[in-house]
Amino acid sequence: MQDYVAPLRLRLDGAALVANWRWLDGMSGGAACGAAIKANGYGLGAAEVMRRLAQAGCRDFFVSNWGEAAALEPLLEDGLSLSVLHGVRDEDMRHALASRARPVLSTPTQIARWREAGGGACDVMIDTGMNRLGLDWRGDVTAMTAGLRIETVMSHLASADEDRPLNRVQRDRFAGLQGAVTARRASLANSAGICHGGDFHFDLTRPGLALYGGIPRPEAQDHIRAVVTPQAQILQRRTLIAGDSIGYNAIFTATRTHEVAILNLGYADGYLRGFSGRGAALLDGARLPLLGRVSMDLIAVDVTARPDVAEGDWLDIAYDLREGSAASGLSQYELLTGLGARYDRIWA
Repeated sequence: MQDYVAPLRLRLDGAALVANWRWLDGMSGGAACGAAIKANGYGLGAAEVMRRLAQAGCRDFFVSNWGEAAALEPLLEDGLSLSVLHGVRDEDMRHALASRARPVLSTPTQIARWREAGGGACDVMIDTGMNRLGLDWRGDVTAMTAGLRIETVMSHLASADEDRPLNRVQRDRFAGLQGAVTARRASLANSAGICHGGDFHFDLTRPGLALYGGIPRPEAQDHIRAVVTPQAQILQRRTLIAGDSIGYNAIFTATRTHEVAILNLGYADGYLRGFSGRGAALLDGARLPLLGRVSMDLIAVDVTARPDVAEGDWLDIAYDLREGSAASGLSQYELLTGLGARYDRIWA
């Protein structure tokens, strides 16, 4: 619907996005710093994220599948690369062979499929301990990858956000494979991995969460800026009388009279039920507590202290990713990637 203004919007701070990438780039030392823009740029809009980071100097981008890659193909200017982390299925081959994006091959079957089709440059994923996608590091990776034109050999850390022995184990396994696979570059570290220091950086880092304002480890706390602020419009202002309840299952009953704003926001928009009784809206820095349960499309917040707030006004939603994760029980990743299609996305 042309010119439709949604009752939900995401205020997106482009300067903060770029500042976060520049900090991660600096923390990567001599390694190039790429950007994971899968899941529609972690919910922000992959094309707009890619444009801004490319202008800032980022050259390497990562998505999950070929549908995501196709949407970004028009942005692939000379000097930019796009890797598809889930490799190539049979169903992907026509798209993959015509695309300027590269598959990240992770199984012997994918490698055979790519070879037999005469595919060009590719990346290869080696599993060093995640036990998810990747060639087994204990196998004959030299034989499996022989003849491939490999741009980047990579692996993925399973527990980089925590201080676990597996981080060093994976790093050492990956380092030990460098002579076994002929590739132009090696890549291991995600956002949290970057914070582990130079031993983990190799030639290319692949941050995701921290680009978008997530805090992967304490080392990033004072350097990563918030990028996303959800905002919701007030649909109704009403009075909740002492003794009455509000919302599904009546989980909140008023012990005093409240002035309440009903906002156009709910779990269908990614504001999930974990925020029930814990979330808040914000106005001029003051918290307006959420009352009752988050429903599919609506929440209620206490605006007793704000007689100036009325139907049609907009409120910020408290969405600090680390605080929101602690309050809701959701991961910072879920808080970002769950933001749905009903928001207008407005970049500043």
